[in-house]
Amino acid sequence: MSKSPPVIASSLPHPDDHSSASDAMVRHIYQTVFERVMSQQLAPGTKLPEAALCQLFNVGRTTVQKALQKLAHDHIVELRPNRGAIVAMPTPQEMQEIFEARRTLEASMLALAVRRATKKDIAALRRHLKEEHAVMHTWKQTDWARLASSFHLRVAELARNPILHRYLAELLSRCSLIVALHEPDGHASCEHEEHARVVDCIANGDEAGAVRAMDKHLHELEQRIRLVAQQPGNSLARMLGVE
Repeated sequence: MSKSPPVIASSLPHPDDHSSASDAMVRHIYQTVFERVMSQQLAPGTKLPEAALCQLFNVGRTTVQKALQKLAHDHIVELRPNRGAIVAMPTPQEMQEIFEARRTLEASMLALAVRRATKKDIAALRRHLKEEHAVMHTWKQTDWARLASSFHLRVAELARNPILHRYLAELLSRCSLIVALHEPDGHASCEHEEHARVVDCIANGDEAGAVRAMDKHLHELEQRIRLVAQQPGNSLARMLGVE
């Protein structure tokens, strides 16, 4: 009786290969949409039909749905029952509530940061300010928004409270999207000077001054935002850069 030929393990697909490929495509779709939104290629309110995304990325509906769910979790898109997904378009009231929550949380964390910051911490903030100064006239607005957000997270770390830090990180993510989409260009130098005033107050142990400076900075940032729904003029494929 002949024996069956031995099975070469390396010739068989690993059971996780399909799952890994699917996860990679979910990440790819997520990153593509995220970057296009942040670079203003995908305007607020742009429809993201599942069928079109499946065709553009050559994937199944389940993969697209997972990517859209992750994007919705991070407030990049909105999932509307029976109407599909669109690029997030916060209302003026939502924007006001987001900034109000951020101002309240940052004030509490900044007070803790002033009490707990070390000389080493302050030196690190000064280095960040130098980086801001070096790039504020050369980077585009969307890149500046990311750098500005990292400053706020660095300050928040000095509060030494990871729970508060996690809450602030989520608010900053939502604010960064709003700022990248809607803040007019040309305000990097103003924001840099406002950051520098906050650091000076921290270095001087001036808790009240730091909170006032930060509150003024965030109020002025909010005032610069203009929520205007843009009407996309290009095809979805072109806006996603996958033509």
